[in-house]
Amino acid sequence: MLIQFRKLTTSDQPLQFHQTVDVSNAVKGRKDIVAVQPLDVDLKATPSISGTVDVRGSLQGELEMHCSRCLKPINEHVHIPFHEVFQPVEDPETLQDENDDTTYVQGESVDLTPYVEETFLLHLPLAPVCSADCKGLCPNCGKDLNEDTCSCDTEVIDPRLAGLKDFFK
Repeated sequence: MLIQFRKLTTSDQPLQFHQTVDVSNAVKGRKDIVAVQPLDVDLKATPSISGTVDVRGSLQGELEMHCSRCLKPINEHVHIPFHEVFQPVEDPETLQDENDDTTYVQGESVDLTPYVEETFLLHLPLAPVCSADCKGLCPNCGKDLNEDTCSCDTEVIDPRLAGLKDFFK
């Protein structure tokens, strides 16, 4: 997915991208993601009078993750909005501003694939759960508390006060 700035500014139509992007290398090494399908990418690049290129669209895909509480597999469909503004410049390091949403790039073209991968990673859930009321696993025996209760003593006592536990017996 390459945007060539000169070609885009001379064209009378915006540049459209309808592709699939493999993001499996971006999530490689993550233990919470079991499998990820390639993302369906629909983007539209529009040049502006000021010389910037506005890229908008959406990313859609399927991924299989583990629930962070009970470790059951979750199939999740993601629909992620995408928006980036690119400005071609000679030296991008001198113009970069923290408060500026514009991405300054050097050269006559920019590859959108790293920006698609970054947007995908930023929109992944931090702690995915299978349901909002998931009870998780017992910390002592490991039994799934959604299916059945266990007889483990899960009372947590502050170790500084553990000596007072049997004080009144």
